[in-house]
Amino acid sequence: MRALFLLLLAASNLAIAADWTTVPSRVQATYLVYKGSLSIAQIDEVFSRDEQHYQLTSTVKPLGLLAFFRPGRVHINSHGLINEQGLQPLLFEDLRDADNAKNSRAEFDWTKQRLTLSNASQKREEALPVGTQDRLSAMYQFMFLHLNVDSNLDFAMTNGNKLDDYHYRVATGGEMVSAAGKFNTLYLDSQAKSGESRTQIWLAKEQHFLPAKVVVTDGDGDQLKQILQSIHVTP
Repeated sequence: MRALFLLLLAASNLAIAADWTTVPSRVQATYLVYKGSLSIAQIDEVFSRDEQHYQLTSTVKPLGLLAFFRPGRVHINSHGLINEQGLQPLLFEDLRDADNAKNSRAEFDWTKQRLTLSNASQKREEALPVGTQDRLSAMYQFMFLHLNVDSNLDFAMTNGNKLDDYHYRVATGGEMVSAAGKFNTLYLDSQAKSGESRTQIWLAKEQHFLPAKVVVTDGDGDQLKQILQSIHVTP
């Protein structure tokens, strides 16, 4: 399930920052995660902001057999600043009710350009690339950017344990229907090679380019799907 959250967007020459005043002051969204036809988890998220700061919370609740074999919720938090490039995280936390050994944390020092990563086994520092997001703020950075169709998108993201670089191709996604409604979408594809994990993202144009659907396919062909079920936006 962790792969579903490995999404971020940093500013580049192909992604131009939008006017932040057009971004909602609050978003409440619910997603269901599917493995095949079975729903295995529910994700409840809340985004809020003022002129200078943002706060994000995401709670992952296991369902069905997953709740039996992996009980306990996952609490993911991100907060930081808002600037001309969108979201600038200061602190990210991934906290597990049932397995504290898997907790992770990322602290962003933009002045010194240093990123501190912490988990149960280690704490280390490394260089902090410009525009880096965490795996939660990445989902909402799309609201702050203008994306160009037929362009490439390169970015860095941390999950608290490591920092990775990602590459996506942006295209028109067509129409999508879910329990949350009908959306015209923008489509992002990681264009993975054979045997690599592939991530596909459909962004809802009518809902400030928030993810309406995410599909992650691992190297063996197994898929997880995250689909928007409800959304409430406060201007």
